[in-house]
Amino acid sequence: MEDITINKIYITLMILAITLTGCSATVDQEEEVIDFSQFPYETYLKNDNPVVTITVEDYGDMKLQLFPDLAKNTVDNFIKYIYQGSYEGSTFHRIIEDFMIQGGIVSNPNCQIQGEFSSNGIANDLSHQRGVISMARTSIKNSATSQFFIVHNDSVFLDGSYAGFGGLISGFDILDQLAGVSTNSSDGPLDDVVITSISIDLKGYEAGQVSCAS
Repeated sequence: MEDITINKIYITLMILAITLTGCSATVDQEEEVIDFSQFPYETYLKNDNPVVTITVEDYGDMKLQLFPDLAKNTVDNFIKYIYQGSYEGSTFHRIIEDFMIQGGIVSNPNCQIQGEFSSNGIANDLSHQRGVISMARTSIKNSATSQFFIVHNDSVFLDGSYAGFGGLISGFDILDQLAGVSTNSSDGPLDDVVITSISIDLKGYEAGQVSCAS
């Protein structure tokens, strides 16, 4: 008798679970609520910041918020490349574990932009901590075009010299996997790490015209 009773209870619970699952379909489609307090750059995170999704072939998605209040021209420049579709099929071509992953080489880059960081005369106090996205450049301060990097582990020695403009809000496991791939002596991955797409939800933000460096 006990087995029969347990089976009846189990069947009842299964029916209830199926019913609840059906009722929760709308909830599942709602945007995930993220606790901003877990991030070292929580001060800059806002619900109305643009959200970028970087999809990496065979790995998955990384989501970032962009911080136009800190580096508006840099953000607008990044958004322009996204809308041009320039990043699709590009790669993370330089990877150094415990430092950063770098990508964004495009065939026809737009103009060079002014580096939005303090040593270039522009206030930007975003520290290069784990998860921060920043612009790559040459030794010339106003040389950034399309290339960017995402900090794997805290690299605060970059502060004041590179234009941080956003931070990861999900996909840290993907970041860790990418940072751990095998590389050659030039820090290039042995197997291509391909960016399938980069998409953006502007959250109402209106990107302006990109200002080129003089």
